[in-house]
Amino acid sequence: MTDIPNSGASPIPVGSTGRSSILAVDDRTRRRNRAEARFKMYGVAAISLGILMLLILLTTIIGRGVGAYQQTFISLDVTLEEERLDKNGNRDLADIRKVSTFGYGPLLRVAFEQKVAELGLVTEVSAKDMADDLLSAGARAELRDFVISNPDQIGETESFEFLAASRVDGYLKGRVSRDTIANDKKINVAQLDLVDQLMEQNVIEKRFNMAFITGSDASDARPEAAGMGTSMLGSLFMMLVVLVLSLPIGVAASIYLEEFAPKNWLTDIIEVNISNLAAVPSIVFGILGLAVFINYMHLPNSAPLVGGLVLTLMTLPTIIISTRASLKAVPPSIRDAALGVGASKMQSVFHHVLPLAAPGILTGTIIGLAQALGETAPLLLIGMVGFIASNPPDSVASGLLDPNSAMPAQIYEWAKRADPAFYERAWGGIIILLVFLVTMNTIAVILRRRFERRW
Repeated sequence: MTDIPNSGASPIPVGSTGRSSILAVDDRTRRRNRAEARFKMYGVAAISLGILMLLILLTTIIGRGVGAYQQTFISLDVTLEEERLDKNGNRDLADIRKVSTFGYGPLLRVAFEQKVAELGLVTEVSAKDMADDLLSAGARAELRDFVISNPDQIGETESFEFLAASRVDGYLKGRVSRDTIANDKKINVAQLDLVDQLMEQNVIEKRFNMAFITGSDASDARPEAAGMGTSMLGSLFMMLVVLVLSLPIGVAASIYLEEFAPKNWLTDIIEVNISNLAAVPSIVFGILGLAVFINYMHLPNSAPLVGGLVLTLMTLPTIIISTRASLKAVPPSIRDAALGVGASKMQSVFHHVLPLAAPGILTGTIIGLAQALGETAPLLLIGMVGFIASNPPDSVASGLLDPNSAMPAQIYEWAKRADPAFYERAWGGIIILLVFLVTMNTIAVILRRRFERRW
């Protein structure tokens, strides 16, 4: 056998395979490691930036909205003069009701003047300017309601805690300063001097404002009296409508499409349209609700029932998509095992597949409801923004059919008003809305972990 001549290549050492060791770090490995390190760094930077933006957002919302949960009150002792409120002295409610809110203004002026004189305060502010500019515009109505509810107190001196005007409240919260009121017609420097004196005497003080959570909206002239309570009830009734309609319809449609419907061009078109509906802007659903539910079906404007129907149409695609994804996540072996032991198609779906898919279905439903809770655009079209509900509903039927507002619509309405006090109220309403959204998402996580099953 002829030897193959050596072409001059260096000899391979004995015991060597000609390959580099896996423990040796070559250039390619170094480049890969650097790329992985950069990717991790980018990921950490992205997460850090997201957390920073979230903290800035939460800090801004809480910092600007927390003032809405405190309100300024003025304590006064008001003498309910019989010659003004009940000239006949017979305590007839019909006669007492004839005295309008303007008739209670002199009583407040006298009470304010007496309080200043009692404390020995020196001021150039007239009694009229004290009562009209430092007290809320609703103080006279509050006093009248008390007299009508307690006619036997006429002739007596009663202690009241009235809401202060928005400018006084803003002064105590730092929203109004002596520099910013140069051209303000609602308050002047002399009145602020009087406010400082009354604060030292504990006549004016700030405390927790429960009425902001439980009360209703107020007119443009009384931002200090505006609350979220009635709009919260409006959102509650809307969510009840959405839950009652969207959950059974969405789950039933998902089960049929995923488990029973034949796979043909018709079901493909339906699936594509459902996916497209999930991406449709919410204001389009508002236009649809205006055309169908109000103009065609003649349902009442600004009613939570109409708002719930519109939000149901908007939520259904999200629930259907999430439910179908949950059903697809169940292994086919579960279905085959059920069919193998003699179960029908219906039994295998409802007794075996659906319980395993329940956590995902509940999660998708609650997330869909949370999305609907924060929608404003559809409510613009059906009139739930321009309506001011002054009283809460007295029954379920009135809660569904009577005109009302909703939390996002209420926030929108406050944000567009001119008085800065309403702007503070809008931030405070955002805090309540965020609490609802976080609560609903937390419930979704808890339910998912509670009902989740391993296989």
